[in-house]
Amino acid sequence: MRRIFLAFAFAIAFVHAGCGADNSTADSAPPNSPTKTSTLESQIMKIRLKIDDKVITATLNDNKTTRDFISLLPLTLTMNDLFRREKFAHLPRAISEEGKRTHTYEVGQVVYWSPGPDVAIFYRNDGEKIPNPGIIVIGKIDSGVAALDVAGSVKVTIERHDEQ
Repeated sequence: MRRIFLAFAFAIAFVHAGCGADNSTADSAPPNSPTKTSTLESQIMKIRLKIDDKVITATLNDNKTTRDFISLLPLTLTMNDLFRREKFAHLPRAISEEGKRTHTYEVGQVVYWSPGPDVAIFYRNDGEKIPNPGIIVIGKIDSGVAALDVAGSVKVTIERHDEQ
């Protein structure tokens, strides 16, 4: 009988200790501790674009295409005009095509066109769809996209922009 009582007491103590460990682990994290999302938000990638005497910034998406694009920086490109809606330039090499493709665009988007291989920035929307294979969005201009709305080509220097 004594052995049964000791075994029962040991089992209760073991279960209680296990439950207490679970609760203490859950309670040990501060209520506003960083999550994976907030950690990613603190590592937002940005680029700076210099066009003549204007400087604009863009916030980049987190995907393999974007990370591969960043590996090319800094770049100085002559961006040509296409359809009075976008400026585009050939990249020195093809980059990853693992980002999500789309056939529509928004003003301010920075995109990759793999057949070029080209980078493009839309400054006006004419409502036309992008032909196959589509574009991969790598980021969006924060403000000042109108600096690209000029006739002809523009020289653009693109570099990483690490904000402090």
